[in-house]
Amino acid sequence: MTDLVPVSATPAPVQQGGGFSSTRTPPLLSRRAKAAIVVRLLLNEGADIPLEELPEDLQAHLTKAMGSMRVVDRDTLQLVAAEFAEEVERIGLSLPGSMAGALDALDGKISAQTAARLRKEAGVKRGGDPWQRIREMGPDTLLPVLEEEAVEIAAVMLSKLDVTKAAQLLGLLPGPRARQITYAVSQTGAVTPEAVERIGLSLATQMEAQPLRAFDNGPVERVGAILNSSTSTTRDEMLAGLEETDEGFATAVRKAIFTFENIPTRIEPRDVPRILRNVEQDDLIMAFAGAPAMGLDTSVEFVLTNMSARMADQMREEVEEAGTPKPADVETAMGNVVKAIRDMEASGNLMLITQEEEE
Repeated sequence: MTDLVPVSATPAPVQQGGGFSSTRTPPLLSRRAKAAIVVRLLLNEGADIPLEELPEDLQAHLTKAMGSMRVVDRDTLQLVAAEFAEEVERIGLSLPGSMAGALDALDGKISAQTAARLRKEAGVKRGGDPWQRIREMGPDTLLPVLEEEAVEIAAVMLSKLDVTKAAQLLGLLPGPRARQITYAVSQTGAVTPEAVERIGLSLATQMEAQPLRAFDNGPVERVGAILNSSTSTTRDEMLAGLEETDEGFATAVRKAIFTFENIPTRIEPRDVPRILRNVEQDDLIMAFAGAPAMGLDTSVEFVLTNMSARMADQMREEVEEAGTPKPADVETAMGNVVKAIRDMEASGNLMLITQEEEE
């Protein structure tokens, strides 16, 4: 197929002396030139075109074609735009056209195991921005990279993460290592975009090459989450049993658990007002009303002390009016309060004090 094609099958009228008395043959333009005209027209109209998603060679061809052109007359522009619109209207559905494109399009829609198997069979790697994929990874995957990679590589990765996740990972690192990486971040000003992209591709490939796990979280996190949602009686019995079987695992699970009892020791006083905005008032009153019978007065006083005096007085009155609720209702209310706190932590809106800091 020749690269030079007419703009349209219909000759363009040429104005002469105030009337359209003749026609001219449409100019021969390459497909790249027509693409450059359409892109320039759309950009002039304020369209946001994700050209960075095109393969690099196509981005280069488009840029060179646009750079080689100067002025396009109005008739040619109208013909190119009309041809482009006609082509678009004829398209009923656009499919990826390749296994790599299909896998990218179905990312997150099919299971990770199926996607990994198909990529391996087809010999294709994941496309798209590697740093976006890295940002979506959890702390358990990212932390080993910060611990084992060169300080300079770790500094680049930390700089590309969102602030909340970067702060969380720094808090999980040993002090000396965290300080080394933090200082190295100050030395990344001269790193080129190409180097950052190569680092991202290398890290993403390395981390995605790890065997897929059947569970998203480790055993400690899974058991901790289960016990968090259990009643206090069940939780205490299970922890006692774990300590007899595996004291180390039981200790790790205790650190992963956050209950109503942990509020005074694992929440910063300044965070209490923000937490209260995410907790239902009825749950708070029910939990406070039943706390004394469970020996959890300290948690109640911690929250009341760190809210406004007016709100605290009002809360005390409502708790007194509530009387003595049923233990099951109290457990449910406390569970809802804890869930609200856990949800804030999971979304990055709250940092809980770690057991090590507490100790």
